[in-house]
Amino acid sequence: MTAVAAAAQDTEYRFDHPALRTVLSDMHIPASDPRPGDLAPPFTLLTTDGHTIDHDDLRRDGRPTLLVFGSLTCPVTESAGEGLRELHARYGDRVRFVLVNVREAHPGALTPQPTTMEQKLEHACLLREHHQLPFEVAADDIDGTLHRAFGPRPSSAYLIDPDARIVFRAHWSNVTSQIERAVAAVASGERPPQTDAGGTVRAMAAMTGHAPTAFRTAGPGATLDTWKAAPPFGVMIAISRLFGFLQPSRRGTPTMLVMGAVLAVIVALLLT
Repeated sequence: MTAVAAAAQDTEYRFDHPALRTVLSDMHIPASDPRPGDLAPPFTLLTTDGHTIDHDDLRRDGRPTLLVFGSLTCPVTESAGEGLRELHARYGDRVRFVLVNVREAHPGALTPQPTTMEQKLEHACLLREHHQLPFEVAADDIDGTLHRAFGPRPSSAYLIDPDARIVFRAHWSNVTSQIERAVAAVASGERPPQTDAGGTVRAMAAMTGHAPTAFRTAGPGATLDTWKAAPPFGVMIAISRLFGFLQPSRRGTPTMLVMGAVLAVIVALLLT
């Protein structure tokens, strides 16, 4: 890759405004992405506590590691926080948990896209504080080298053994029940019963009610950018506000039902 091409790729990765192509790429899982059975790409991560995590560190620790990618302004990460805390409370003595702060999924005026490593580490600290995480939070480098090596979806999760071999991957970090089955298995010294978890529709439903919180964290501009890049997602968020009397985790299903009904009416009108 030439220096010009690399610079262009880095600029595209560290976007100030998400584009439709970014949203569409989040839904696509290339066959070339690391998968169960592969070695995790090499990495060196700095934690908010000033420690370094790499393959050697995983080997010394000796536990399987749940490696989760996420950010302050990501609705999927926002909806995954409680589930990750609960999983850590049950399995944290046998499974290491590490959340890796990556690029901001929906940067805004209050939480812009980091342009320096210092800013990215600051966001990692805020991410840990925001979700009250009792486990390690680290920051990927400013150009997202590890994130891109795994496949730059906004918030995914991987279980890797002490030799850094992937044994399970979840395309979305908020599919808690599927992640728990895998974590429970490796915590007992067994192989996960399922090595690959998709669940895109379930993940989108789960994060819909949490999107307003993520966008408030992002600040002005994040909601408008979402309407511009992905209008259907903007509609989902708007509908979810009708169910503000419900807990955020319970707003997804009625939102999807209402959206489905609206689409059915639109199709019926177009066909008449």
